[in-house]
Amino acid sequence: MTIRDKVVIITGASSGIGEATAKLLAEKGAKVVLGARREKPLAKIVAQINAASGDAIYQVTDVTKQEDNRKLVALAKEHYGKVDVLFLNAGIMPNSPLSALKIDEWHQMVDVNIKGVLNGIGAVLPSFIEQKSGHIIATSSVAGLKAYPGGAVYGATKWAVRDLMEVLRMESAQEGTHIRTATLYPAAINTALLDTITDQKTAEGMTGLYKQYGISPDRVASIVAYAIDQPEDVNVNEFTVGPTDQPW
Repeated sequence: MTIRDKVVIITGASSGIGEATAKLLAEKGAKVVLGARREKPLAKIVAQINAASGDAIYQVTDVTKQEDNRKLVALAKEHYGKVDVLFLNAGIMPNSPLSALKIDEWHQMVDVNIKGVLNGIGAVLPSFIEQKSGHIIATSSVAGLKAYPGGAVYGATKWAVRDLMEVLRMESAQEGTHIRTATLYPAAINTALLDTITDQKTAEGMTGLYKQYGISPDRVASIVAYAIDQPEDVNVNEFTVGPTDQPW
């Protein structure tokens, strides 16, 4: 198993896909370094992993702050001596029609969903270039593949992630740094994303859809594990994942 003993940093790790991925990878023998803004759930998840004979540490991390991302990478290297994988999973989805003019939320999505990814890439890339290996995985969305009413800004941020990751893959191949990439496009996954929606009509509609179709975050975690577990000369760089019965 290529997962065993790999050092994996996960942002957005305090719930949902991040939490499920941390627990699964730790179960498979990875050493996981968790980052998120909320310390209490981070501490609880790390305690659970370590109690189950896993190996996990955490650091409170705001991905919108470049220094927080740098410190998270530094923590991994100080504690485990290296970084093998960075899973950029932090994201928010306060969807609303553009006509609702929730401009502050537009900027929050850009800060977390785009700048947070850039900050993570910027923090880990020097190490990956130096060691000529590494794996960067990012959570985009099906909204990064096609447009949805009410999701203009969210979708725009996720299209940006799609482009960033594809260019990173291409440039790494050109430069011979052997950095693998994987971009995830989840559909209706039952996470805390819906909690960030403040537009009542949008929230009601999305909640109804997710209650009918949503699947567990551990379904996405298994795909992250699959991507990491491929041989070093194999890069499976895109995964679209959602409920079997989701009709859109």
